[in-house]
Amino acid sequence: MQAIKTIGFIGVGVMGEPMCRHLAQKSGAAVLACDRDGAPLARLAECGVRAATMAEVSAQADIVFLSLPSGEVVESVVLGENGLLAGGRAGQIIVDLSTSTMNTARKAAEALAARGMKFADAPVMRTRAAAEAGTLAVPVGADDALFALVAPFIRMFASDVVHAGGVGAGQVVKILNNMVLYETVLALSEARAIGVRAGLSPQGLFEALSIGSADSFALRNHGMKAIAPQVFPERAFPVTYARKDISYAVALADQLGVEATGAKNLMNCLDQAIEAGHGDKYAPAISLVFEGK
Repeated sequence: MQAIKTIGFIGVGVMGEPMCRHLAQKSGAAVLACDRDGAPLARLAECGVRAATMAEVSAQADIVFLSLPSGEVVESVVLGENGLLAGGRAGQIIVDLSTSTMNTARKAAEALAARGMKFADAPVMRTRAAAEAGTLAVPVGADDALFALVAPFIRMFASDVVHAGGVGAGQVVKILNNMVLYETVLALSEARAIGVRAGLSPQGLFEALSIGSADSFALRNHGMKAIAPQVFPERAFPVTYARKDISYAVALADQLGVEATGAKNLMNCLDQAIEAGHGDKYAPAISLVFEGK
């Protein structure tokens, strides 16, 4: 493993905070964290993480992890004025844990490479509970050598790490994972609405589906825990974030000449949920569209 003395972490929100904590507890390196919100920084300080500005992270860290809300923010942090490209140095590694686009990842990698810097896209999959437990799943887009360097650090907060391919491949896996997941969530939402109107209990319906060929991760988690009881807390993965990810999938499909009708139908449902005021609720709240709420 390349000698890493200092780790930087930009964005310690819902997912970033527990990932940063795992790195601080397991890496043996100094960890600097940057975020606009002081609360997670104060909690991380108890693990030895030092709050820092983005300029300090850029100047001091050997490897910088990003956990940011969108590809647009990633591009700004990496390529913008006073961003990581401007303040970085040859040999420095940037690992983007955010969900972005293939094009954004490749654009960032190309720009950083011109300065001798390295870039990997490693968007995280699974829930905040998995981030807390260190059991996330992470597809990584990078060349073989860079994957070998970053994988040991990613395994500090992930139980399943796969080399998806070159730069951008991690993002393709992530957005298609979410496309398939939430198209299934949409099907479960429709099934609940139909079943209830036919006189079935939603929990009974989903339990029956779970012993048939409709069984799935989405059914057992999103279906039984959220859609059936109609429980959609905030501070979980919200409808607005799901819409962002699915918009990336639709854009990629259009770019590659695939008519992704299922994903476009899902986008329409997500838009309806947002228009009805459910944008901040846990993403399976698209179920409410079928309940007339």
